[in-house]
Amino acid sequence: MPSQILVVEDDTLLNELTCTYLREVGYATKGVRSWAEANRFLAAQEPALIIADARLPDGDSLDRLPDLVENQPVIVLTAYGSVRDAVKAIKAGASEYLLKPLNPDELVLMVERTLNNAALLRDHELVLRQLHAKEQKASYLIGQSEALKQVKDLLGAVAPSGMTVLIQGESGTGKELVARAVHDLSGRAAHSFVAVDCCTLQENLFESELFGHERGAFTGADRQKKGLIECAEGGTLFLDEIGEIELSLQAKLLRVLETGKFRRLGGTRDLEANVRVVAASNRNLEVLSRSGEFRLDLFYRLSAFVINSPPLRERRNDIPFLVDHFIRNHDFSRRINKTVSSEAMRKLIEYDWPGNIRELKNVVERAIILSRDKKRIKPEHLTFSGLTSAATAAVYLSFDHDPTFEEIEARYLRMQLEKHSGHRAKVAEILGISERSVYRLIQRYQLTHVA
Repeated sequence: MPSQILVVEDDTLLNELTCTYLREVGYATKGVRSWAEANRFLAAQEPALIIADARLPDGDSLDRLPDLVENQPVIVLTAYGSVRDAVKAIKAGASEYLLKPLNPDELVLMVERTLNNAALLRDHELVLRQLHAKEQKASYLIGQSEALKQVKDLLGAVAPSGMTVLIQGESGTGKELVARAVHDLSGRAAHSFVAVDCCTLQENLFESELFGHERGAFTGADRQKKGLIECAEGGTLFLDEIGEIELSLQAKLLRVLETGKFRRLGGTRDLEANVRVVAASNRNLEVLSRSGEFRLDLFYRLSAFVINSPPLRERRNDIPFLVDHFIRNHDFSRRINKTVSSEAMRKLIEYDWPGNIRELKNVVERAIILSRDKKRIKPEHLTFSGLTSAATAAVYLSFDHDPTFEEIEARYLRMQLEKHSGHRAKVAEILGISERSVYRLIQRYQLTHVA
C-alpha cells in the first residue's frame, strides 16, 4: 500500500505539480490549499507525511508544527529562504526544509529520506520497548522428530501466503518461536515482528497498547501514542494467549482482521493496518467460543490456518539436540565444555515434561550449575519438578482423520519406544506383552529406526 502524503500549498500550480511528481514515483497524494481544508482531511485520515508551505493565507505553518509532528513528519516549503525561518522550522520539529521553486529530483529524494528516517525511528522505539521487556527464549525449531518436521512443513506452506495463522499448544512449547518462523519465512521478514502478551495487560491498557491513543483519550493521555499495530507496519503482529482478551476487544480485533482498519483509543479516524496477524493460545478456542467466552466469528477468522505446536513428550527424539543447544548457548559460566552422560540423557528422555521446552531449559541450566567443575552432567545433577498435569496424566494420540486400530497401535508403540530410548524390555513391560511380541510389532510397523 503506497504511503499517503498531504500537500498543503495555496499556489494551485505548485500544488498540482508537487502531487504529480510524487504520484509518478508511487506515492498516494492529496493536495489542499489552506489549513481549513487540511484540518478537514486530517480529521478523517492520517497521512504518512505532510508537505506544507511555511505561510498560508489562513495561518502560519511554523506555529502549527509542534502539534503536527507528534503524528507524522513534516517538510516545510518556503519562497523566502531565510536562515531564521529554516532554524525556526527545524527547532519546531520539521524533518526537512525545501526552497521554492522545487526541483523534482530533490523533492523525491527528500521525501524518501524523511519517510525512511521515520520508519527507522519507529523501529528504534520498538527495539527499545522489546529490550526493556526482553526474556530469554528457549529455542524451538531444533531437532529431527516427525512432529517437528510436520510443523516445518506447515510453516513452509503458509508463511509466504500472508494468511492469518493460529498456533495452538501447551505453555512452554515455543509458540512464539513458531510465530517468528512464520514471519521470518514470509515476505514481511524485513519489517518488524511485534509480540504482545495478552495475559499481562489489563483491558484498558491492552487497547491503548494495541491500537494506540489520542491526546486526551483518558486521564494522563497528554500526547498521542501510536499503538503496536502501527509499530508493526509492514510486518507481523503476534498476539500470544489471545484467548485471554476481553470480548469487547475481540470485536475490535475482528474488525481489524476483516477490514484492515482500526482506530486509536479516543480517535475518530480510520487508520490502515498493514500487518499480518499471527495468534496463539494454550486453550481450546473452539471450546471457549462454544461456551461464549470467545467470539465464534473471531475464532473462525483466526482458524483459517492452524499449526499445532506439539508438546515435548511427543518429540522426545529432539531432546538430545535441545539439550546440546542449551549447553552450548547458556549465558552464564562457560569455563568447562559440558556433556551429558547416557544415564542422565535417558532420564531426560523418559520424563514427561509438563513444562515442555521451557522446563527442559531450566533443568539443563540448573544441572550445569550443580555439576560445578565436572565435565559430565550425571543423573544426580538433574532436578525435576515431579509435577503432573491433566496433559501428562493421560495419553493423547492425535490424528487428522478417524484412525484404524493398526494406526493407533503403531503410534502408541512409537511413543513408548521414543520415551524409553528403544529399550524393548521396558516397552514390553509397559504394554504387558512379551519382548518377542514387541519385536514383531516393530517389524510389522517398520519402526526399526526408532528401536
